[in-house]
Amino acid sequence: MKHKCPICGVPADSETGDDFPFCSERCRVLDLGNWASGKYVISSPAFDEDFDEVPSEAPPAGEDSQSQQSPKPAEDDQND
Repeated sequence: MKHKCPICGVPADSETGDDFPFCSERCRVLDLGNWASGKYVISSPAFDEDFDEVPSEAPPAGEDSQSQQSPKPAEDDQND
């Protein structure tokens, strides 16, 4: 796959370039520096802060959900 390096615009090839999507190690390191310095930011939270990690109806960690709701054996209604 060919496209332009996001840092300098030079064509980069995924089949031949070890630093893809960048054209060189220099551009890859410059991009990393941009993230580290805060030049690049994610505009919205990566997760919903109001979201509970474990739903309230889920079993506590370590317990199997089937062990709490195991089906009862069918009872035969035989009245002889």
